[in-house]
Amino acid sequence: MGRLKLALIALAALVAACGEAPAPKPAAPAAVTAKTGTVEVRDVELTTSAEAVIEAVRQSTVSAQIAGRVVELNFDVGDFVEKGQVIARIDERAVTQAEAASVAQVREAQAALGNARAQYERSKQLLAQKFISRAALDQAEATYKAAQARVTALLAGAGAASTERSFATLAAPYGGVVSARHVELGEMATPGRPIMTGFDPSTLRVVAVVPQAQVAAIRAIGRAKIEVPSLGRWVEVTRMTIVPSADPRTHTTQVRLELPAHVRGVYPGVYARAHFVVGSAPRLLVPRAAVLRRSEVTAVYVVNEEGRARLRQIRLGSAGDETAVEVLAGLQPGERVALEPVKAGMAAPGA
Repeated sequence: MGRLKLALIALAALVAACGEAPAPKPAAPAAVTAKTGTVEVRDVELTTSAEAVIEAVRQSTVSAQIAGRVVELNFDVGDFVEKGQVIARIDERAVTQAEAASVAQVREAQAALGNARAQYERSKQLLAQKFISRAALDQAEATYKAAQARVTALLAGAGAASTERSFATLAAPYGGVVSARHVELGEMATPGRPIMTGFDPSTLRVVAVVPQAQVAAIRAIGRAKIEVPSLGRWVEVTRMTIVPSADPRTHTTQVRLELPAHVRGVYPGVYARAHFVVGSAPRLLVPRAAVLRRSEVTAVYVVNEEGRARLRQIRLGSAGDETAVEVLAGLQPGERVALEPVKAGMAAPGA
């Protein structure tokens, strides 16, 4: 009985051993076929950064100068307007009638002037013949001069009426983009009411505020770049102007940075970041395209000699340019990193 029990136990152990599947070997990571870049040490410009905002040097709001109903609107927000193009019209019937009345008054005054001139000439002849007194001639002369003055005044009034009529047509003072429309077709316009606002996209600049302690270093080199985070673009500055005044409360100074005329995709009010060059030094740099940010983790996919990618956490610095950024820890010079981290992550283990 004891031997049978031992045999059954041995048989059960053998069956259990035969039924166990061998443990699977961990799969090797797939090779990365994406582009790679090299971590390298090179000289980079040291910069100090400041928050900034884009503004237009030329930005205007065209307002009504006469009262009347808006009868024509030719442009809307986002449209480009050439200089001199009509952007809106106001009903001009009232000012046209006022102009016609002024013209009629001028003609009446000119007729009275002709009569006064003739009367004055006759009075001079009659005085020479001793038929009238000197006082009568003086009266005729005064009437003549008064008629002249009235014609001059009415001509000025007619000119003002004609000018006021021209205010019914609102034209663009320069070429630009419409950024706001303040009225709708059929609404009543009054003197001073805004009609449209526009800006010239070829005259954009960036306004940054920097601490006074950094002004000397910024002025010494006089170079800067503008980063537009919303577009992922860097733009060279064509001109820098340090405003010769400071805010006594915040101890900061305003710096104006003019952008090239060909810059597209930016408009007034867009947030930007100004990077002022204050020197240069060698730094360990990693391509910006390789950096992967997930919540509080900053990492890259490091590619080994066999083309396998492994995720590695890194710590970045503040130096760099539009293509590379300083890395303080986690990488060594000469290591390769994937420039398409999402694609490399799909091929890495655990993806």
